[in-house]
Amino acid sequence: MRLATFNLLHGRSLSDGTVHADRVANAVADLDADVLGLQEVDKAQPRSGHLDLTAIAADALGASVHRFAAAVVGTPGEQWQPWRSDDDNDHPLYGIALVSRYPVSRWQITTLPGAPMRSPIYDPDNGLRLLKDEPRVLLAAVLDTPGGPMTVATTHLSFVPGWNLRQLRHAVRALRALPAPRVLLGDLNMPARPVRAVTGWRTLARAATFPSPMPRAQLDHILADPRGLDDLGRVVQVTTSRPAVSDHLPLVVQLDRK
Repeated sequence: MRLATFNLLHGRSLSDGTVHADRVANAVADLDADVLGLQEVDKAQPRSGHLDLTAIAADALGASVHRFAAAVVGTPGEQWQPWRSDDDNDHPLYGIALVSRYPVSRWQITTLPGAPMRSPIYDPDNGLRLLKDEPRVLLAAVLDTPGGPMTVATTHLSFVPGWNLRQLRHAVRALRALPAPRVLLGDLNMPARPVRAVTGWRTLARAATFPSPMPRAQLDHILADPRGLDDLGRVVQVTTSRPAVSDHLPLVVQLDRK
């Protein structure tokens, strides 16, 4: 079983700043993941050509199951509001997604509120800006795999230090209501040490993932709950790649799951 996490940066290439469906598809296909967690995913956004990036990723992997979970309506960094209901789905959306080659017997979405204060963030185009933090979501699926049921989830946590730890605690509590073994894929916006300290979960992959031109930090993680870890199988390979899109590297774990 191959598990992967990839912050797409809405499919944008750092080389020319544009979004092309074939670049996204090629980047995802190269991962050959059985289950893929995606972050910074656009749907019907003008900046990404109104593409459905989740559907493109699923087609690239030959995956029969995929789900997009919106966090906001509108465009991050510009005008947006929290996603509230299916009535918002006719507008440009931004969030996360899970893509699976295995059937899903149950989905669970957990809201993770954004930080209540504006925080400084460096924008390469506009310099230092005070930005309102976006709400976040946790998207979890109970998979029917040849080795039995397992829970895989993805999320993209806040860039605000401390607040992302609070969101992570909330996410872990929500996942413990679902069957073991449990795996969390995502851009947690923090390094491995605080992640382990807060969750007690096992880090399945250690590799620098950000920024993609010269990675220095691991912000993207694949974690496993120690409860049920024996049923997950052992890690036989950890890889990253250098796709033509995003400022993050994807992270892939190969499991030997009997």
